[in-house]
Amino acid sequence: MHSSKTRRREPNPMKADVQPIKTKAEQALADAFASARKTLPSGGGVSEHRQASFLKFDGEGLPHRRVEEWKYTDLRTLMRDAKPLASPPDAAAKKRAKNAGRLLGSMGARRLVFVDGYLVPELSDLSKLEPGLLIVSMADALAAGDPYIVARLGQIVPNDNMAVALNTAFMGDGAVIRVVKGARIERPIHLVFVSASGTSNSTFTRSFVVVEDEARATLIESHEGPEAVDYQINCALELVVGARAEVDHIKICTDGAQALHLSTLMVELGERATLRDLSFVSGSAVLRNQLFVRFAGENATAQLAGASLLRGRQHVDTTLVVDHAVPGGSSRELFKSVLDDQSRSVFQGKIIVRPGAQKTDGKMMAKALLLSDDAEANSKPELEIFADDVQCGHGATAGALDEDLLFYLRARGIPLKQAEALLIQSFVGEAIDTIEQDAVKDALHAAALAWLHERA
Repeated sequence: MHSSKTRRREPNPMKADVQPIKTKAEQALADAFASARKTLPSGGGVSEHRQASFLKFDGEGLPHRRVEEWKYTDLRTLMRDAKPLASPPDAAAKKRAKNAGRLLGSMGARRLVFVDGYLVPELSDLSKLEPGLLIVSMADALAAGDPYIVARLGQIVPNDNMAVALNTAFMGDGAVIRVVKGARIERPIHLVFVSASGTSNSTFTRSFVVVEDEARATLIESHEGPEAVDYQINCALELVVGARAEVDHIKICTDGAQALHLSTLMVELGERATLRDLSFVSGSAVLRNQLFVRFAGENATAQLAGASLLRGRQHVDTTLVVDHAVPGGSSRELFKSVLDDQSRSVFQGKIIVRPGAQKTDGKMMAKALLLSDDAEANSKPELEIFADDVQCGHGATAGALDEDLLFYLRARGIPLKQAEALLIQSFVGEAIDTIEQDAVKDALHAAALAWLHERA
């Protein structure tokens, strides 16, 4: 006869589920979503979108340096806390926002003013819309569960980006703009986003723009806020450019020196569509500007440019993915950064050419001008090509001002600082001059000159 004893199996510590410890910011975002989810505009399936997006974020947390796409912008470190959601603006905030967007002067644009993330009709120009132009508030569209919007949220350029997931979870207001087939909207549409409460808060705006076949429009975004307030912005814009349509998109970021700004542009291009895009950055402490452009129709064209003027300890990250999914697409990317003091720039650009996307022509260039020994520029251009009949190339440069050119200017009696300013202005001017609107172009050149005068 044999006897046996039952042995209690001890848990194997090597197989235990590891629950990552949430950072202060991640816990604050979880608490904010739990508190706000019932009050955010959520009709007709929007709440399911929000819940799924937040669960995705909650499972992965803020991106960090071990996530390849965020290697140079460790958001888990840079975002030490999460500010409370902004409240609707009071009379004082609206008054402070009255002159927002003044950088562009009197160019006659149709202004849609968002104060602390909320559309303010009395500051906006919503009357007498041109034939073929439709504008509604995103908050109204979400509250009503607009089936057109709900079905397309996050589907223009699908991605698993954490900034987009957070935006979808918390999205409040924004603009829904439609330009109907064949309409030519000559007057620029200016989305003015201003932080004006004077308190540390966060805003999550989401806009959706459709420019239908053979239509044309110019869309401008500007973002600004106070210098001494550490507010946070997470904004996203989804843009559909129809067949043979043309869109100019200009984004201007002059946020306060303590702001954290996450921005995402997601674009789908139809057959023979044209997109011209420019981002101009001179503000914020930390900024990540993401662009995802998908060529969905043959023989489309995209021209993407950027100009960044950085100083102090500013950190600006430009990350873009240009996805050529069909034949005949043409893309050009040119990004210029000027870095002074201990500032840091990041450029991550990827051109993807899918199987079958023959006759693709893509070229990408990033250039950094270092004005200080302590400044740092990181560039990571990439090509992923799965077709054989293509022309693609990329490049990146970083360096100081050309000593020979400086000597040439100084030999003609131009003082050192003025000579440096002329060269810097010429450097960023190449990117600014890619846009066609003379009024915007002149305003951005003036902004660059003002930055240079402050440096002097």
